[in-house]
Amino acid sequence: MDAEGKKHSLRMINYGLYIVTAKENNEVAAGTINWLSQASFTPPLVMVGIKADSHLHTVIQHRGQFAVSILDQSQKALAQDFFRPSTYDGLLLSGHATDPGPTTGAPILKETPGWFEVEVRQAISIGDHTVYIAEVVDAGVRDKAAIPLVMRETGWFYGG
Repeated sequence: MDAEGKKHSLRMINYGLYIVTAKENNEVAAGTINWLSQASFTPPLVMVGIKADSHLHTVIQHRGQFAVSILDQSQKALAQDFFRPSTYDGLLLSGHATDPGPTTGAPILKETPGWFEVEVRQAISIGDHTVYIAEVVDAGVRDKAAIPLVMRETGWFYGG
């Protein structure tokens, strides 16, 4: 296989950017992700790829639930804040205000235009990421006119 062709071809897939959070007892983990897609209408399912050696992966594996905060096209800096290990102090996650998710308790970033919470239904561990198939159990929208942030617009690459 042509390695450069593979890399560039896979990078042509459109990806949004999201902050995924999970909480188990007093332990909170968060990270910016982009491998996420809806997978079913009934039940409402999403599939999410989480790096297997991350703290976020560990907490999701134990808890079986997580929340997704959807980023607006103007929130590139917010996405960058969750490229490194996060801190959690009360309701501040890496300095950003959150609300506890009504169903999972995972922190939901207040400044994002939309969010949803999920419960893991299946995990597929293969390669360097685990693919979680998860059912949406709660959701909310703060700004219906928001345009989601997509990877291509950032100049960043994750994939290929």
